[in-house]
Amino acid sequence: MNNAFTPSAQAEERRAQIVPPAAHQAELAPADMLHSGNAGVVVQKVGQLKSEFRNEGRMFAREVAKHVNSQQTRKATAFVYEETFGFEDRIHFLIHLKSLDTYYDMVEMGDRDRAFRESIAKERVEAGTGAGAWDRLFVDGSVRSNVLLPWAERAEEPLNSANAGIVLLRSARIGHGFLAEGRELAREFADTVNKRFSGEASVTLFDEAFGDDDRVHWLLHLKDLTVHGRLRDALAVEGRPGTFVDGSLTVTALTPHHWGLYATRQQSPEQDG
Repeated sequence: MNNAFTPSAQAEERRAQIVPPAAHQAELAPADMLHSGNAGVVVQKVGQLKSEFRNEGRMFAREVAKHVNSQQTRKATAFVYEETFGFEDRIHFLIHLKSLDTYYDMVEMGDRDRAFRESIAKERVEAGTGAGAWDRLFVDGSVRSNVLLPWAERAEEPLNSANAGIVLLRSARIGHGFLAEGRELAREFADTVNKRFSGEASVTLFDEAFGDDDRVHWLLHLKDLTVHGRLRDALAVEGRPGTFVDGSLTVTALTPHHWGLYATRQQSPEQDG
């Protein structure tokens, strides 16, 4: 039966591309780009922008990511995301490193890269107490980082943090004495999504490198937000009472940043890549 109100595949594709995936932020060939599917380490960094500096903060975030991507090709790739539902003006970075050794390359860049140092020290705002650099853009104490290590066994999936329309960062704490069972359930959940939703969603599992040994993280990569409705039934991670600590499950949706999102302005047309 022909239904005139059923959107065509082409219409759905156009709608999904209103917000382009994060890969458009980096002027890199696919072979040079690191993402959640091939990186040895993912650094998840988040900071809350002050509302009055929402434009300047996004410009700073994209400027820093662009510099990392151009100077650390094949070693590090950084993408900027907005928090989709939750706190307004909360900015997330996913910084993909080839390995933990790459950390020293990043430190060296901060120490010796003159352009990078000038960008960090640049006066970006003027407030009642005078001009200020990047630290004036964020709410004090809101910037934090989490270092994630992917589990050794990873299936090659078509969706990742570079080409997904939306990324869900999901984490839960495994209960005391349930480590083996909790990790097995986490793996089963990832396998279920990767098999049932191939091409529409994929999952990569991570541990914390520095932090809670009993916390497990999933990065869910969705083709677009419409997939989430069909994915909800698969999101339940069940186990014996106590397998996962009550109230410890968190889910944060991340939308790749692009100029114009939430009516923010860009500094120049060239910034959007």
